[in-house]
Amino acid sequence: QVQLVESGGGLVQPGGSLRLSCVASGSFLRIISLGWHRQFPGNQRELVATMPTGGRPNYADSVKGRFTISRDDAKNAVYLQMNSLKPGDAAVYYCNAVVTDDYRTSSNYWGQGTQVTVSS
Repeated sequence: QVQLVESGGGLVQPGGSLRLSCVASGSFLRIISLGWHRQFPGNQRELVATMPTGGRPNYADSVKGRFTISRDDAKNAVYLQMNSLKPGDAAVYYCNAVVTDDYRTSSNYWGQGTQVTVSS
């Protein structure tokens, strides 16, 4: 079982910045990837950014150039630096971890979600 604890959401004005953090803990052999998704009211979750272990980050087109994902593997942590925020970025942001216990199968875990509100 893996627990993901998120922090850093809140209210910010358009053009402002926020930094989301997520720390993974629990029982797993290896983290395959860490990332962030978001969910708008009435919509499905959508990818924001992911970063596989030892790999390159992947971003949704809508956030490229504004958001930066990073990891601290010593802490099993993933961060999302969000700059130039727009009202359209307002959503609940979820941390996501894909882990393996045996190098043959993988499991997907989600954090509890953190609200990001962009409003003047």
